[in-house]
Amino acid sequence: MPPRPIASAQPGGYPPAREQGRSDRTTGAPSTPPSMGGRDGGRRGKKGKRGQVDQEAVQSNISKTMSAMRGPAGRKGAPRRDESGREEAEANRAAAAEREKKTVRVNEFITVSELAQILKITPTEIVAFAFKNLGFMVTINQRLDFDQIDLIAGEFGFQAVREDEYQAESEAQPEDTAEELQPRPPVVTIMGHVDHGKTSLLDYIRKANVVAGEAGGITQHIGAYHVTVSGGRDITFLDTPGHEAFTAMRARGAQVTDIVVLVVAADDAVMPQTIEAISHAKNANVPMIVAINKIDLPQANAMKVAQELLQHGVVLEQFGGNVLSTEISAKKGTNVDALLDQILLQAEILDLTANPDRRAQGAVVEAQLDPGKGPVATILVENGTLRVGDDFICGMYSGRVRALLDERGKQVKEAGPAIPVQVLGFEGVPMAGDQLLVVEDATDARETAQRRQRLDREAKSRRITRGQVVTLEDFMAQAGTGEKRNLRILIKADQGGPAEALADALQQLSNNEVQVEIVHRGVGAITESDILLARASGAIIVGFHVRPDNNARSAAEREGVDIKLYRIIYEAVADVRAALEGLLRPEEKEVILGEAEVRETFKVPKIGVVAGCSVRSGVINRQARVRVIRDGVEVYDGTIGSLRRFKDDVKEVREGFECGIGVENFNDIKIGDVIECYRTEEVARTLAAAPSA
Repeated sequence: MPPRPIASAQPGGYPPAREQGRSDRTTGAPSTPPSMGGRDGGRRGKKGKRGQVDQEAVQSNISKTMSAMRGPAGRKGAPRRDESGREEAEANRAAAAEREKKTVRVNEFITVSELAQILKITPTEIVAFAFKNLGFMVTINQRLDFDQIDLIAGEFGFQAVREDEYQAESEAQPEDTAEELQPRPPVVTIMGHVDHGKTSLLDYIRKANVVAGEAGGITQHIGAYHVTVSGGRDITFLDTPGHEAFTAMRARGAQVTDIVVLVVAADDAVMPQTIEAISHAKNANVPMIVAINKIDLPQANAMKVAQELLQHGVVLEQFGGNVLSTEISAKKGTNVDALLDQILLQAEILDLTANPDRRAQGAVVEAQLDPGKGPVATILVENGTLRVGDDFICGMYSGRVRALLDERGKQVKEAGPAIPVQVLGFEGVPMAGDQLLVVEDATDARETAQRRQRLDREAKSRRITRGQVVTLEDFMAQAGTGEKRNLRILIKADQGGPAEALADALQQLSNNEVQVEIVHRGVGAITESDILLARASGAIIVGFHVRPDNNARSAAEREGVDIKLYRIIYEAVADVRAALEGLLRPEEKEVILGEAEVRETFKVPKIGVVAGCSVRSGVINRQARVRVIRDGVEVYDGTIGSLRRFKDDVKEVREGFECGIGVENFNDIKIGDVIECYRTEEVARTLAAAPSA
């Protein structure tokens, strides 16, 4: 008889074997075996305390038995639960790793090429997406702001995160209240075409001759000057070496310009750089004042200039627009006071204010490595007051203000909003457009500077690819056929402004066939480390107002690195342009030499079919190529195997004469066919004719 299921056991029923023979814990009597009165014991358990105790013991035994029966399975199941939990944790970690993989950390204002390397895609995909979906044209070397980076990264399945080290520390500072704001001087940038009198105008205003110090009379450096005009009003003027530098400064967040003065020569016209300056002013969204210069010359025509400006969207007040204009002579000073009054009037309309009672914040206008003073930067204070002894962070470098100098070299103790000063105390030379911020803790400033330098080294290492030594002259020979040709350049200049302007001017030369890639730009003499960097990246070195030292010159000869030295920006641009035009694949142009009509055909042994022809136009040349045309359709293209006049071999046959033509490897010539003689010429192309990317 099979045993009862344990689940149906009644009180006093089958206890576990280890409980049999033991005395009852309550009465001390031996337990009753199942065969002896088990049912009676169950009945007794319903009546008394002893039955209650037995029922509890049985229930406990049942639980123990069930646990013992589930034990092996439970032990086997536990690892499965652990394994399931481990798999879930691994899945969570994999998802987190995937999210981290899709997140890219970028610093603001990286180029399209650098973003493509980070996203592991080609720059062409970014250029195409920006044009089709975002509606703006970008080039491979163009800098992108963070909003554009975020949109592009999102399209390709990435989430862009701005590096904490590059976030503006000014975000943590409290906003200025209306009571704290005070009027400040306007910052005016003078722009225009070369030789239209920008520096001469600034020279007259400052009462100092700054033209004599410029190579060729062309401004080569960025400078900021603070002047006090009649009535005690102050104006800060910003003089730049080129419009590219102005755009780069605004693109990097140096919003330092309030008003643009566009200088146009009355004896000239609206030139390309004038149009470029108009575009920069509109993109920067700053008001513009037109100064029509050189009205004292006999050939001056101010009305013509005003009419040409209309064609480019600049409507002067005399034509019903809102752009102020003044006819001046920078040499003689005619109407310069009226121009200054217009600047002050425009400044009143803008209501320019700042808070001088806070930590200073400014932008680097110019920076250089002075042999006696060390790194020196011209800072235009945007807000707050900069004082001697302040700790600051600026770009990749930190420091403490050791001295403040005005534009004439005199020491000052402090500089308020919109006042330019030269700052001594940098650990390194910053770049034009870097933001300077005074901080309370010098230790935090040094740590932030070190993090930024690390990020810069990482970005630089991504851009550099080891290549062969290259020179400007033989670069074309080293370019692969069918490949996009890259010219890598390392720029060193005496100041940050020319380096910035030269880098942007050279990058403007790139198109979809040839590309200029700026490996590095810096300030100071050309050193041995620059030679090694150029050697590793396959770049040439362009020096501007700097010379290589002895060690660098020896290293350049040893490593075969090409060094080009210039004193004028436009000469450097012209040389690189000429080199890039040599890299452009020549355009093939077909020239038709003549036509001959087939009048008869002859079969000649060992030669094949010879066509008896009459030259209808031009000349049939033995060295040129021919194509056979039948009923307006080309049936063969090849070379001339034989060309004869009567029995003589000839080099060419002119119009009106008859000849015999044998086409190489083609015997299917019929009467009425036209043999067209042509040659292909290669025409050199220029960058202007090459399509841009």
